[in-house]
Amino acid sequence: MRNILAIGAGLGALVLAGCGTTPLDRATTGAGIGAAAGVVGAAIIDSSLLGGAAVGALAGGAVGVLTTSDDLYLGEPVWDQIGN
Repeated sequence: MRNILAIGAGLGALVLAGCGTTPLDRATTGAGIGAAAGVVGAAIIDSSLLGGAAVGALAGGAVGVLTTSDDLYLGEPVWDQIGN
């Protein structure tokens, strides 16, 4: 049951995450995507969900900060799309 909940939470976070153009948007969404992937990965290998989320968030946030929208661009963040 724990693995099913973790995978569901991870996939939900991936659906809500997007990429932006500013460093803050990219770091935030990168951390969210990384945390979700870390939780899913930890659930699959039956490891610590919190540890997986922390490692994933750090890695995803770092990728978000270290890349530009010219390097990797997946569209406007969800919060900027609301009302458009």
